[in-house]
Parts: sequence; C-alpha cells; structure tokens
Amino acid sequence: LFDLVSGPAATTAAAGRWRGLRVVAVDGTLLPVPDCPANLAVFTRQRLGNGTSGYPQLRLAALVACGTRSVIGAVFGPATHGELEYARRLVDSLRAGMLLLGDRNFASAALMNQLAATGADLLVRCKTNRNLPLVARCHDGSILTRIGPLTMRVIDAEIAIRTAQGTRTGHYRLLTTLTDPTAHPAGELVRLYHERWEIETAYAELKSTILGGRVLRARTPEGIEQEVWALLTAYQALRTAMTDATDSASGTDPDRAGFTTALAAARDQLVLAAGVITSTDTDLVGTIGRHVLAHLLPARRVRTKDRIVKRAISKYNARGPAIDRTTYKATINITMLTSSP
Repeated sequence: LFDLVSGPAATTAAAGRWRGLRVVAVDGTLLPVPDCPANLAVFTRQRLGNGTSGYPQLRLAALVACGTRSVIGAVFGPATHGELEYARRLVDSLRAGMLLLGDRNFASAALMNQLAATGADLLVRCKTNRNLPLVARCHDGSILTRIGPLTMRVIDAEIAIRTAQGTRTGHYRLLTTLTDPTAHPAGELVRLYHERWEIETAYAELKSTILGGRVLRARTPEGIEQEVWALLTAYQALRTAMTDATDSASGTDPDRAGFTTALAAARDQLVLAAGVITSTDTDLVGTIGRHVLAHLLPARRVRTKDRIVKRAISKYNARGPAIDRTTYKATINITMLTSSP
C-alpha cells in the first residue's frame, strides 16, 4: 500500500525545485519498539553515554521531497545497521533530475559514487578539514576535486547569523556534482542546503505529531514491520491531501499547510465515519484540504533557534546556566571562501 501512495506529491508550485532540479533529502532516525523477548531477538538497545536506551530501537531511513515533505522511498530495520547501509537501499528511488541533500554522515566516497551513478546530482556537507586533491579552480573560488572516479565541486563558505543577541559564524564545506559555477552559483547552493532540514521536520511530524512520542505498539517483529508501513502510509496520505489543497490555491507554498491541522481533520473524519461512501464527484481538496486552507500557517521568516530539549527526561533542572528559549529574528550573511586543497 505504501508503494502505491509513495512519491514526491505532484504540485504545480515552484516549491521543491531549484533550477529545474527536484530537491530531495536523505537521512535516518530511530524509533523505539516494545521491550519484549520477540522484539529483542531482532531489535537491540542503543548505547547512550554510559548506559543503553530503555527500549530496543528500529532505524528508519527515508528519501523525502523537500518542497512537500512527502516520502519518495523508505527502508527500515535493526539499528545495528548504520544509516549508510540503509541509504544504499534507497538508490532505486533516485532519478536523474533530482538534487540529493545529505549531511556529513553521507559524505562517504563509496556511497556518493553509488548515489551519483543513479543520475541524480548531489549536494552533501563534509568535514572542513577533509583532505581533497585539487583538480581545477573555478572563477567563484570553489575548486574541482576527484573522489574516486567522481568529479565533484568543493564549496567553502562562512555563514554568519546576526540576531539581537549577537553574531555567530560557522565554516561550512559542501561537495556537489554540479560542477558548473555559472549554471549553479555557489551562493545559491549554500542557501539551498538549508532545505535539508525539511526531512528533520518530516521525522518530527511522524514521531511527535502522529505518534505523540509514544513507543510503537506491536510485540513481534512482523507486527512492527506492518505498523511502520502503516505509519508511513498514513503520513503520505496526509501529505498528499495537504499538497492537493495548497495546489488548489494559486501561489500558496506547501510550507504553509499545517500538519497538525490535517491530522486532526483526518481523525475527526474517522471518528464521525464521514464520507465512508464517496460521491461520484471528484473533490481533490476534500474535508482535510478545506481545514488546511482555512488555517494556513504564516509565511516563513528568517529566524534562528538552537537545537534544545524542550521537555527534559528528568523533572529536575539541569545544572549550569539557564537555557535561552527565545526565538530570534535573524539576518544571515554568506561569505564565499577560496577553497584550498
């Protein structure tokens, strides 16, 4: 069923495309499963500091369309296998015309060569001190390098974020198969890389909004497999309904569709058993879509927020200075750096 509904969610909006390329992201996450003998035979607890996780963990890896946060492909299994292994199983979901965003964990030479062989282009962050051979210099300060048989462009940039609390800077290095600096400007690629966070938001919607932070329910590995596919199918159905709704309102970015609104509307439909027998009229917006359009989120603005735990596991305050939980408006400045080999 998931195979039937999976995909980038068709939209006429420009969101999710950059210079003709569909922007997608790959990443992994962990889901806790019930602590019982049958599950422990397949799923293991993860090491956490000096101890282990309270529940066995399942690792999920997905390929997500950044414009609509819809799931193009997904694989999962024991957390004993790493993200790179699961990412290799997603290559069949990649196509020419896609631009794949990945974090530093996916900058493996072997994996990037395998992903690029699909015809998709790559934009992957790597360590700033990674030793890369110089093949040629580009007019914008970036360089060309070779990673195995693959020619890639190295883009170094310093990103400064200024808020009312001051300015913070960071050095970022990106690798991309888009080697023409005129057709694919480095500054635009640096800004585009921020779209990788869309997959993090998708995982938050799966784990925090749909599951409410709860542990999966099934007490057998077969039941866990069925439950995860059901979770992904429900998520994808909601994302498709949300995209159909925003697509019906010209100029509406899919980012403005509220996932919580769509989920609540869908749950109400189930509770009321409404629309069980559909009419012969095609209604792409539907009840869920009408709720989404009636409660559109405001357009996104530039702002910054540290990655912090909003609700701590312990009821006691952590030692140290108080955490600033204010969200600040931000101004971002990007300075291209001349790459060195």
